[in-house]
Amino acid sequence: MIIYNVTVNVEKDVIDQWVSWMKETHIPDVLATGYFHDHRMLRLLNETEGEGETFAIQYYAENLEQLEKYMLEEAPRLKQDHFAKFQNKCVSFRTFLETM
Repeated sequence: MIIYNVTVNVEKDVIDQWVSWMKETHIPDVLATGYFHDHRMLRLLNETEGEGETFAIQYYAENLEQLEKYMLEEAPRLKQDHFAKFQNKCVSFRTFLETM
């Protein structure tokens, strides 16, 4: 199984709005693409410094080919939706993981 992990630091003034939007809109939109069969949203508990809070959203794909298709065909549009909604209130990075 392949995990597409998106780690996002969200500024404090938009956390509640961001969490609601992720749960109600963005995550369902990502899952609706058909490339992922499940997901998990997590909050980091061991924040050390800085403003805001950090979250990890994990999407589960059957194989790397599925993830690559998603990144090519769907990710640019969904990333743009996120940026349009929250602009410079979030900083994110993405990692691809394989279960062992």
